[in-house]
Amino acid sequence: MADRDYQQELIDAAMPFWSAEADVTRRFFTGSPSRDQYVKYLSAAVYKELNPVIGYGPTQGYANGLHMEFQGLVDRFKQLDRGTTRRKFLARLEMMTEEFEHYVVMAEVLEFVLGRPLTPEDAVQLPEDARLNEMRRVNMESGDDCLVAAMEMTEGGGSSTFREAAKLSGGEIEDRLAAAMKVIHRDEENHYLKAAAKAAEVIKSDDDFERMKRALLSVSIQRVRMRNEMFSDPMPEAELADLISQNQG
Repeated sequence: MADRDYQQELIDAAMPFWSAEADVTRRFFTGSPSRDQYVKYLSAAVYKELNPVIGYGPTQGYANGLHMEFQGLVDRFKQLDRGTTRRKFLARLEMMTEEFEHYVVMAEVLEFVLGRPLTPEDAVQLPEDARLNEMRRVNMESGDDCLVAAMEMTEGGGSSTFREAAKLSGGEIEDRLAAAMKVIHRDEENHYLKAAAKAAEVIKSDDDFERMKRALLSVSIQRVRMRNEMFSDPMPEAELADLISQNQG
């Protein structure tokens, strides 16, 4: 067991599906998407930025997941130096501030495409994203440190879509979206490396690794379905099925 590089093995397991997300992204943008397709993608992307926490639970009573997170931080002020450490509080605040900036830059692109100010109803969760969140929620609430660590690795899909979309050029929508994606990619670029290192530290046995890998693969596959739906299904189901059969071992 000591000779195995669990961090790299986890990255290698997920990489084909992260690469598929990148491929789906490229296909969308090279396929001359229509305005309606841009609106569909951006509306779903804005929703995801408003609800960035992995496997978030119900947000009833809040405008969205970010509202819930910021309210939780406000409520924790009274616990500073009474159980809540300053550094942990600061780290969470910085993370949520980054996520809010990601929402802002994506919302500005959607606003440009729509040609009007956004309303809360413009952010739309698509069905495959709802399924993805439910899969993550079950793992996050499992009480199993290995499954929780696996979910942390699934955030951003290896930053593949952000990386690819940051390269866009050729029109005003593309230029605006590329600028927004550069902001997000800057913050997310190395997240998967840190998450994989953290996940490897949790592994105490080969059984832990296999359990973590299964969870990582199932959610990574669902991420491709989520991304494919956002981008108006440029990857046929048969091709996705082949990808899964070749990389699920």
